[in-house]
Amino acid sequence: MKKQLWAEFTLLLITVVWGATFLVVQNAIAVLPPNTFNGVRFTIATAFLAAILLLFYPNMRNAFTPKLIRHGVWIGFWLFLIYAFQTIGLQYTTPSKAGFITGLAVVLVPLFSIFLLKQKLGWQAIAGVAAAVLGLYLLTISETIGLNFGDVLVFGCAISGALQLVFTGKYAPQHPALPLAIVQLLTVAVISWLCGFLFEDWHKAFDADAMLDPNVTWGLLITAIPATAIAFLAQTAFQKLTTPTRMALIFALEPVFAAITSFVFIDEVLTARQLFGCFLILSGMLVTELPFKTWFQFLFARKKSMPTAEK
Repeated sequence: MKKQLWAEFTLLLITVVWGATFLVVQNAIAVLPPNTFNGVRFTIATAFLAAILLLFYPNMRNAFTPKLIRHGVWIGFWLFLIYAFQTIGLQYTTPSKAGFITGLAVVLVPLFSIFLLKQKLGWQAIAGVAAAVLGLYLLTISETIGLNFGDVLVFGCAISGALQLVFTGKYAPQHPALPLAIVQLLTVAVISWLCGFLFEDWHKAFDADAMLDPNVTWGLLITAIPATAIAFLAQTAFQKLTTPTRMALIFALEPVFAAITSFVFIDEVLTARQLFGCFLILSGMLVTELPFKTWFQFLFARKKSMPTAEK
């Protein structure tokens, strides 16, 4: 029980960090271009995991087979799109909205699983998608303002996130986690640097004034190691010590922490209409992820566990 509680507490801390990164990244990319920022971030994260492998798991060097590299690059490509869409989108939308739109990835997974993994779409997934779509409309569309360009980009992040989850679920069981994670992160770093070289002022990554800017320094300290490298390792290590249901509940809190961070640090306040949209998105995530049997057990577990009087 202690191991499970420690694992869940660690996963909760990771979720808090992930929620906070929306605001942190938005501040950092005001100084450093988005793809260039991701290039630096994922280069540091890759180097960190590679050092761990060389120092503590040297025998895993033989795990980098052509098959693992092929699968890792493919998953890493979708991971790159996640962060590219999200980081660029944060230039045009708010951290709170980005957090909840990104969370739609959980709802979209069943839809893509129909076509890619030949899985059936249950009624819960349909209900979850319907609730999330309505919530997305209420969150991003108002009577006076149409769909924000940043919202569209972040929705692309959610689509990419769903595909990354589908392909991770398909290929990850075939390989050791650490080498596969290194290939994924390296792929994101390489593509991000390539996009930075082609489309951005990548020289800022080698400019002391830009890199020592508090927003960039703080952004890299938060995102490169805790929110990327350590998060990947911890998720892989601790997900075995808890249940999928509890993990889903913990990770569903990411957009909530994004909204709380934005409210505390930049006084971002959502309207009642937007808050209801956030509620519908969060509900859609939970309905899609948690089986109906789980909700039934949760509602009636306390009643069943009450001691009965002796006859």
